[in-house]
Amino acid sequence: MKKRFVAVLLALAMVLALAACTGNKPGPVDPGTVEPDAPGEPIEGGEISVGLYNDLDASLDPHMSSSSAATREILFNIFEGLVKPDSDGNLVPAIAESYSANAGADEYTFKLRQGVKFHNGKDVTADDVVYSLSRAAGLETGEPLVSDVAGIESVTKTDGTTIVIKLKKPDTEFLAHITTAIIPEGHDPLSEVIGTGPFKFVSRVVQDNIVLEKFDEYWGEPAHLDKVTLKIIENSETLVMSLRGGSVDMAVRLNASQIPTLTNMNILEGSSNIVQALYLNNAVKPFDDVRVRQALCYAIDKHEVIDLASDGYGTALGSSMFPAFGKYFMPELTDYYTKDIDKAKELLAEAGYPDGFEFTITVPSNMKMHVDVAQAIENLLQPVGITAHIDQVEWATWYSDAYQGRKFEATVIGMDAHGVAASDLLARFVSGSAKNFINFNSPAYDAAYNAAVSTIDDAEQTARFKECETILAEEAANVYIQDGASFVAMAKDLGGFEFYPLYVLDLSKIYRTK
Repeated sequence: MKKRFVAVLLALAMVLALAACTGNKPGPVDPGTVEPDAPGEPIEGGEISVGLYNDLDASLDPHMSSSSAATREILFNIFEGLVKPDSDGNLVPAIAESYSANAGADEYTFKLRQGVKFHNGKDVTADDVVYSLSRAAGLETGEPLVSDVAGIESVTKTDGTTIVIKLKKPDTEFLAHITTAIIPEGHDPLSEVIGTGPFKFVSRVVQDNIVLEKFDEYWGEPAHLDKVTLKIIENSETLVMSLRGGSVDMAVRLNASQIPTLTNMNILEGSSNIVQALYLNNAVKPFDDVRVRQALCYAIDKHEVIDLASDGYGTALGSSMFPAFGKYFMPELTDYYTKDIDKAKELLAEAGYPDGFEFTITVPSNMKMHVDVAQAIENLLQPVGITAHIDQVEWATWYSDAYQGRKFEATVIGMDAHGVAASDLLARFVSGSAKNFINFNSPAYDAAYNAAVSTIDDAEQTARFKECETILAEEAANVYIQDGASFVAMAKDLGGFEFYPLYVLDLSKIYRTK
């Protein structure tokens, strides 16, 4: 469909269209033993099983399920917003067939696509859209469920197919946030999971499996498979054994150490599209002292970490932005700190820790990539007299205690972007943000971020976002490591997998082959 754009929206499209970056597209890789076979001719139908390294959130309410990227990447197949990202990172029309913005970037108009159906068979209406976005933005309660749309002032329908959204202030990245799921008017997602996506939810056994089936009345390109069973296998060794034994057809987000024995599978390599770091609680000693944080940055060589923990696969990072974000990514920050043991010891002495100190790295036990990095960091800190103790905990414990409760000293984890807006990665470090789990507090950062989201000038916004990234590096908010390589293992009779520049597992593209 032809989209209508005014001048500001043309600029906006350039902001949102992520540059194609090395590592974000599937490509053959030989991490030691495996080379992928070319997929055969696609056939329609059939079913597969996919191994997941952790269970989804307790709630599958798309407006509330934000604790794990794993949940969001699966819900991508069930729910859709007015627009959605494609595998190149472009925002494309979904429930809306076209959209436009005013010159001030504070009013957006969407023309709804006709013939879109919910999984219960009912047509999507303008009232459903108004209800969904009002609910997500908290327009009636005053408490937004989705922070990305908290800037909405009003949502109105001007006729049966047109929606007008007014914002509290200009936001040139708003389209990237309007991927928020549309659900039936008045519907409680806790009672039944109803979306518009290519797959519909069938059943769930907590900590065991989730079953999805093809939605035959999907408005867009239909899924190839009839059924997908997502199996929860939190133990990394068990997951590999399941792949080798054939009880699981596919798994994503594997690391290099898990690949060599999977000789029965096709292997693809892409990027994780995360900012993996040693995240430091800036509100607790000794990490409330910038000199201590900087000392860790000088003590830890991220390139060594990548070699030790990831067999050399991964892209080193120097701030909270990964390469898929094109013009926002600053490779010059990657080596802002170069390994300097003497400098690290000097800073520690200045901060009052001449003999070093001990601290605990809390890490989810089911995420091997993060556990391996934590262990590498533990070794690299010893020469400066710092002793790191690794506490491996269950994902639910990590999320409730470390992330939500902020009861941690340090953690190794990967932070992803919910959408394709730079603010998705940088908003969490604003001092008042509910997502600022590291308790970073920098007036300079707050000022730069507020300037970035307040301007509608593309060049100015880009410069301000880069200023934010630079401040994170200068103030050593965290010890940045990498955007890790992400390996996908697929049965040799499967094809169609596509990497996205964000956390998405698009099951609709996957097919069996002859």
